[in-house]
Amino acid sequence: MERLNVALVVDNEAFGGAEVYVRRLLRCLPSWVAPSLVVGEPLAGAFPERVPKQIVASAVRSVWAPQVENALRALSPEVVHVNLADAGANLAAVQAAESVAPTVATLHRVGGAPQSSAVWDCYRRLAGALAPSRIVEARLRDLGTPAERVTRIRPGVDIPASPVEPSDRTPAVIGAIGGATGPDLLSAVATLRRRGRVVRVLVAGDGRDLAERARGLPVRFLGRLRDVSAFLLGLDVFCLPSRRDTLSLAVLEAMAHGVPCVTTAVGEVVNELAGAAMIVPPGDGPALAAAVDRVCTDIALRRKLAHAAREKAEQDFDVRRMAAETADALAAAHNLSSSAR
Repeated sequence: MERLNVALVVDNEAFGGAEVYVRRLLRCLPSWVAPSLVVGEPLAGAFPERVPKQIVASAVRSVWAPQVENALRALSPEVVHVNLADAGANLAAVQAAESVAPTVATLHRVGGAPQSSAVWDCYRRLAGALAPSRIVEARLRDLGTPAERVTRIRPGVDIPASPVEPSDRTPAVIGAIGGATGPDLLSAVATLRRRGRVVRVLVAGDGRDLAERARGLPVRFLGRLRDVSAFLLGLDVFCLPSRRDTLSLAVLEAMAHGVPCVTTAVGEVVNELAGAAMIVPPGDGPALAAAVDRVCTDIALRRKLAHAAREKAEQDFDVRRMAAETADALAAAHNLSSSAR
């Protein structure tokens, strides 16, 4: 494969899943891709990778992005990749990229960007668009991207060499993420406690809003994790009762570690994870409590789910596969644009 110079544009108000995606790409892109980076100043410190880098003032929600354009011209890429947390916040960066080189965008969420002629023209000009889900794929087409230029590429996570060894210890240790998903899990834990069940819960991330509700429950708040893998390796069950339409990277990471997962039927979870995780309706407290109780007490089920989770992650969600497919899509966009000239 011929060498391909690709500039990745990253600009957001805070570091999140969309930025984790770029960091994984930078680490795993095949050797024939030569990456460089244009990054908004608020996120610059989160990208220590040794690649050519241009740091610019953030252009999130701006009308135009001249610094992004100038930075890209300085890097002289053959293809630009723009990372879109949502469909509208980085429109100026996309327009700047399109003025420099064939542009491919990865859209992570369906929100933002109401229909308008400016949005339509911007997405219609894309040389390629990458979608981590069918929901996002449909959104890209609605925004004006020609269907033949939209490629669905499943998200990817690291697959550790050694998965968690399922255990029969009691009480079982349940891992969770704070924030919006926490209250449903705490309610389920309270239900289990009233039934005489004993569990331990470790909550990673921001759990400040949950502390009062967790009073008297066997819950420990860990804050932001430095080592996610170490956290997952210490769990018996991972629970993420999301109410949003998403296929959570946190669940995929837990599956890759061979941790049995309990999650909810939002977005594409059922289509992607059926048989590899315990799935319950979103917002159904009794169903969530019953599922957590069953996985914590049925050791055979826990081991079955652990094996299925690891196998599914290896088959469909390996970050190396995601990076290779992304590189191929970038090359295809470059070749399409070259042949059209």
